Amino acid sequence: MSGGSVGEDEKPDFSERFRQDFETLLKWRRDVRRFRTDPLPTGLLDHLLHLADLAPSVGNSQPWRVVIVESPDKRSEVTACFEAENETAANTYDDNKAALYRQLKLSGLKEAPVHLAVFSDEDPAQGHGLGRMTMPETLAYSTVSMIHTFWLAARAEGVGVGWVSILDPAAVSEILQVDESWRLVAYLCVGFPEEEHIDPELERVRWQSRSPLETRLFRR
Repeated sequence: MSGGSVGEDEKPDFSERFRQDFETLLKWRRDVRRFRTDPLPTGLLDHLLHLADLAPSVGNSQPWRVVIVESPDKRSEVTACFEAENETAANTYDDNKAALYRQLKLSGLKEAPVHLAVFSDEDPAQGHGLGRMTMPETLAYSTVSMIHTFWLAARAEGVGVGWVSILDPAAVSEILQVDESWRLVAYLCVGFPEEEHIDPELERVRWQSRSPLETRLFRR
């Protein structure tokens, strides 16, 4: 397929160039912490979210619930939550590691123009429970699949995404006043990157390098 749309009954023929570009996309998908403050173009966030909504889910349940955090007060509360948890985390390391930890930039909360809190509904009516009776955690896994789909779609548009995990989920849920059945899976910072790197920042600062697949591949 050289271009154009594909009908519902047509099988797509992904070109060699497309496959190469997809590999490049995967290599350049980075966890961004350094953002420009300028806003995304009108309609782009909505487009990315609609692409992310194409992600697979257990029982076709689509358990993800996305909160676009626009209130400056709520953003400030989330940032304060991060700062408190970040300091607690730093204190768990020995002096040398703690000093390096405090040099890491682990969020872009103050700069990113878009904040997304992504929750997983732990008991959605949609899907009628199919596929999750023995593994209810597949709901959260489905939500992670949606997040990764969003991440790749964003990167294809030159937009960066940063996943902030140093947060108290209960505190974030309270700040955003969400349904009690929703479980926080990710708090995402979204915007155009201030700088571009193909290698992870944690490798550049010598915190942790990636390991070869062979060390994590097993056969039975």
